[in-house]
Amino acid sequence: MPRVVVIGLGIFGYNVVKNLFEGGMDVIAIDKNKDAVQKVRDYSSRAIVADGIDKSVMDSIGIGADDVVILSFGEDLAASTLATLHLKQLGVRNIIVKAPNEEHKLVLEKVGATEVIIPEKEMANKLARGFISPNLIDYIPLSDDYMICETAPPKQFIGKSLRDVHMRSKHHVDVIAIRDTLTDNVHMVQPDYLMKDSDILVVIGKSDDIDKLK
Repeated sequence: MPRVVVIGLGIFGYNVVKNLFEGGMDVIAIDKNKDAVQKVRDYSSRAIVADGIDKSVMDSIGIGADDVVILSFGEDLAASTLATLHLKQLGVRNIIVKAPNEEHKLVLEKVGATEVIIPEKEMANKLARGFISPNLIDYIPLSDDYMICETAPPKQFIGKSLRDVHMRSKHHVDVIAIRDTLTDNVHMVQPDYLMKDSDILVVIGKSDDIDKLK
């Protein structure tokens, strides 16, 4: 299991540290704000008051290629860029950076960030999709058009088999697994499987087609 280093302990950074640590991960939390570090001390493997963009600090911690580093500097593009460059020099292969907008994202990807996330945009998309498709439980975007998601089967599907509802030919969506919420068992797809109220469908397809399943 890789070690995770989180640099920047605002609301986003704090919650990432806390959730990862409670999930059993080895997490180092870094911020130059003493109060922010104190707040997360009980929810991290090690909490350090330091300037996270200082390469000597990274060296002293021993950040290396196998670590996952998450940078959360808010709108400070200079800090995010400099820290990303230092991490690339250290050979870190997995650098995840929080950004406020697409312009910052483009710059950070250019200097070597492995992944750039825009939390506000992602939450807005998730909230909007929840209104558009009330049955949608969770989803992973694959591209602008396609996604994998968990969705409750429409009421008219209950008691019918996957063969009966013609998921691929009529709805243009593929069911890749079915999870029973009562037992938490995952069933591989069988055409004659009869869908129940307690089932969650794991599907892949175009976003527009999945939206129509509501």
